[in-house]
Amino acid sequence: MSLTPEQFNKLVTKEDLQEVKEDLRGEFTNDKDEVLSAIDGLAKKFDNFHAELAANQAAHDRFDESISELKKRVRELERNL
Repeated sequence: MSLTPEQFNKLVTKEDLQEVKEDLRGEFTNDKDEVLSAIDGLAKKFDNFHAELAANQAAHDRFDESISELKKRVRELERNL
């Protein structure tokens, strides 16, 4: 099979492939960086959520203790009446 001069000029060279490889590497690197940044953002939000959840639980625990103490005092007062 022989190639016409037009077909021969359309063949891809090693340098052409190297250029495409470099272009794709740059695009994938940018995409990878964007994905990693998005994951970092989500991880930060997740950490913040857990910290807020722990603080919220501690506040509720304090309220429960206060309410229990008030119930005891009310019962004691009701007994004395």
